[in-house]
Amino acid sequence: MAGGWARDGAVQDQIDDTISDAVASARAHMPHGESAEYCDICGEDIPEKRRAALPGVRTCVECQASRDKARQAGGINRRGSKDSQLR
Repeated sequence: MAGGWARDGAVQDQIDDTISDAVASARAHMPHGESAEYCDICGEDIPEKRRAALPGVRTCVECQASRDKARQAGGINRRGSKDSQLR
């Protein structure tokens, strides 16, 4: 049930769009190509199992974890607030 000026089903459309954006973003950040034997950041060996699991990987687990923490979620605020709509 949508309220205000929104049509019925608009809330589900917002949820679906948010999930689609998250999936597209995750796919865009996935490695591709040939894997490196050594981490591009720290120079440590990248284990063979990691290279087999993620083709195109360029960083070790520790460095990738640090990069993932630094990446901030952003995007479109589809819900908005009444204050933002009044401006």
